[in-house]
Amino acid sequence: MEQAYDLVANQLQLTCTGCSDNCCDSYFQHHTYLEWSYLWQGLYQLPSGQQRLILQKAAEYERRCESAQLRGEIPGVMCPLNESGRCILYMHRLMVCRTHGVPATMVRPDGKILRFPGCFRCQELVDRSYPDGREIPVVERTSLLRRMVVLEQKFLGGKRHLLPKVKMTIAAMVLAGPPTMVHCSDRQQGEVHGNSDRLIRE
Repeated sequence: MEQAYDLVANQLQLTCTGCSDNCCDSYFQHHTYLEWSYLWQGLYQLPSGQQRLILQKAAEYERRCESAQLRGEIPGVMCPLNESGRCILYMHRLMVCRTHGVPATMVRPDGKILRFPGCFRCQELVDRSYPDGREIPVVERTSLLRRMVVLEQKFLGGKRHLLPKVKMTIAAMVLAGPPTMVHCSDRQQGEVHGNSDRLIRE
């Protein structure tokens, strides 16, 4: 995944250094138990005081996003993991965070091709270097997503179909605690659940 991103970013000479924009205020929802668990693996490595601060920021994030959605707006709230413009869990960032920014394509199950132009800085670089819009380097996400599905199935012991679907922001994953693997038959259908104790390691 990182190799695919770096290859395209290098071809476009795209870096985040000095960028006045910040992709971490983009509104994304994530869909795998694997990433949810991986995020918490990173959180557990932080000091307990920093974990508590992130929990507070995550709660504020969710409140602000809910308010924006009630106004009919797409939320643009800084991720609770962003500190001084950088992700404090960079090595544990999720797939969307790892691939966002560069041009990308994805083939849906129905065969429709989706195209993503990249961040604002990337689009400016593309406009200058590829004015005819041809042969623009892209990250092809389909194979990455398929690999994620395989890893998710393996992580869940082949029981993904028995669990509620995940559709959560990073903040929601933080507030829910690390995921617990409880089947739909044991909980209200459609409920996504984590460890409500959210034990913070001292």
